[in-house]
Amino acid sequence: MNSRLSKFCFFAAISFLLNCRPENLPKKNRVFHYNQPNPVTSLDPAFAKSQNNIWLIDHIYNQLLDLDDSMRLVPEIAKNWDVSDDGMKYIFHLRNDIFFHKNICFGVDSTRKLNSSDVEFSFKRLLDPALSAPGRWIFIDKLDSIKPFNIVDDSTIEVNLKKPFSPFLSLLTMQYCSIVPHEAVDFYQKKFNEMPVGTGPFKLNKWIDRQGIFLIRNPEYFKKNLPLLEGVRVSFIEDRNTAYLEFIKREIDFFSGIQSSFASQLITVEGNLRPELKDQFIFLKSDYLNTEYLGINLEAFPQEHAIRDKRVRQALNLALDKDLMAKTYRYGIGTAAHAGFIPKGLMAYDPQTVRGYSLNVEKAKELLQVSGYFNKPKLEKEIVIYTNKDYLDLVTFIARQWQEVGIELRIELMETGTLREKMRNGSIGFFRASWIADYPDEESFMTVFYSKNGAPPNYTRFKNAEFDKLYEAAVKEIDMNRRINLYQEMDRILIEEAPVVFLLYDQTALFGQRNLRQLKGNPINLLKLEQVDEIN
Repeated sequence: MNSRLSKFCFFAAISFLLNCRPENLPKKNRVFHYNQPNPVTSLDPAFAKSQNNIWLIDHIYNQLLDLDDSMRLVPEIAKNWDVSDDGMKYIFHLRNDIFFHKNICFGVDSTRKLNSSDVEFSFKRLLDPALSAPGRWIFIDKLDSIKPFNIVDDSTIEVNLKKPFSPFLSLLTMQYCSIVPHEAVDFYQKKFNEMPVGTGPFKLNKWIDRQGIFLIRNPEYFKKNLPLLEGVRVSFIEDRNTAYLEFIKREIDFFSGIQSSFASQLITVEGNLRPELKDQFIFLKSDYLNTEYLGINLEAFPQEHAIRDKRVRQALNLALDKDLMAKTYRYGIGTAAHAGFIPKGLMAYDPQTVRGYSLNVEKAKELLQVSGYFNKPKLEKEIVIYTNKDYLDLVTFIARQWQEVGIELRIELMETGTLREKMRNGSIGFFRASWIADYPDEESFMTVFYSKNGAPPNYTRFKNAEFDKLYEAAVKEIDMNRRINLYQEMDRILIEEAPVVFLLYDQTALFGQRNLRQLKGNPINLLKLEQVDEIN
């Protein structure tokens, strides 16, 4: 079948299915079915690096603390906690009614109660160099080197830091910090990544290679009367168009993200669900802690290059219509970046207090003129933008806008892996990138510009003594209001020095069947299912 006919058949199928009434489509039982285009590689929390792994691990395990929909810290395994006045000691008081999933590692169809030793074991395991876990960075250089952990009793454990780090509690909400039993690690050994044993709302039923993973309800879950679903099924359909057709047929309950082949079938140009689909689907659009940007590594440019003048970098920001960009290339999913690097969804985000860049072509031209940009030879003013093919349309839009004010540039395409490696080794000076929060705290974004950090995260090699001073004060500060002020002052420095071109604050686009209840989005793009239910 040729590509044109294939595309016609795809859209014909969509049109037919979208016009079907929900009552004419098959009913389902209370098993939540969603698709991950990339197969899961591990169910070991220490390797919870990618979204496809993180979502499933979150269904199976718990951490000491969790986050509510507003990204506030809430109790989970720890019912409460205390922090010393100097910010160096964290004391966690654990619930005494949490049991691990029944599993043969505890004996035939047996289990046991979670205790403080499990917390210590899980954290020490994460730190173990022999494991080479990607989540090891969470504790490296943060814990006291002599006595990082102290078990007071079965339900009380102390964690000691070597110096204050104010986002520490937020770090502990990451899936890397899930609590695992030593019996399961010892019993399954290298197979532990395929045989998870947690305390979460669901437990593994079976994993059929690249076809799918099936979870069943944990009847002994410590949150009474939860979960409401009987199970969870995860498919691994790589082709998003195929997965989308399954969603329209109600074979899949949930769909995440959009792409050009079907975006206009679902949402309007304003980024809202099409009115005729409101009886069929739920559409959730929520702020996502991800800042899209163009990075500028000045070290990769010769001393005489125009971009080393911050007025030129400011002009790049002013000559870009970010609102039109968000509407045209993101289908209204995302917020134009008119503040700093801290995205919408965090407390320090305030475009009224931290004023960034909005379209001002005349001001951009003026800055270019006074900087001497137009008088420089081509080699000293031409900008090469490096990107991968997924963002070529977006970068082309940006390039055309800049060319209208007289900026000379060209676009170079690279494979994603090559692009990331060159960003890391500093051999390219201008590149499209994004930064997703590892945890919901402003520090996760400001660390990108701390001069003592390498790449990652500091791909721009930004160096500013005042910024560093504010950063070091912020990570020690316990008072949240003072921390917000420090972060906002840091953001103002970034706006002034412009080591990046601020593009967008991302949003998630989640689609669900109309019969779903309590399906919600959140700023860290987790799929929380313990309170979700399906009503036929």
